[in-house]
Amino acid sequence: MSKIYEYSVKDKDDSEIKMGDYRGKTLLIVNTASKCGFTPQYDGLNELQKKYADQGFSVLAFPCNQFGKQEPGSNSEIQDFCSLNFDVSFPVLAKIDVNGENEEPLFGHLKSEKPGIMGSKGIKWNFTKFLVDKNGEVLKRFSSKTTPSEIEKEIESIL
Repeated sequence: MSKIYEYSVKDKDDSEIKMGDYRGKTLLIVNTASKCGFTPQYDGLNELQKKYADQGFSVLAFPCNQFGKQEPGSNSEIQDFCSLNFDVSFPVLAKIDVNGENEEPLFGHLKSEKPGIMGSKGIKWNFTKFLVDKNGEVLKRFSSKTTPSEIEKEIESIL
């Protein structure tokens, strides 16, 4: 079984980040969008980040424009939006595709490790969340409707 540490992603400035840099951290990986009905979840994600960062936890946000074209901005515009509206304290990485021919390979891995309802691998909407333990194992997938506060007990149990 492969782990997330085998992948690299791009940050907001298009510089490579090795997922191995997050070795030993518990992660909540989320595909996000600025103009979505679930966008207020940024507040809850930020609360989790602030509460558990000193225990080795981090949210990683991956903006995506594949669902309803709800993330039309550039990486810079997305950063500004997240800072001004939600004062995010976690990394908001480069905009990606989470499904299809140009999907970010990390998300291909996440989806294969934890398929959705009835085994579907595709991500259905913004703010799908994947909980990853300190060893890089994908533990659970949460739907867009699952709020960050509903995940908190599971995060606490693996920190």
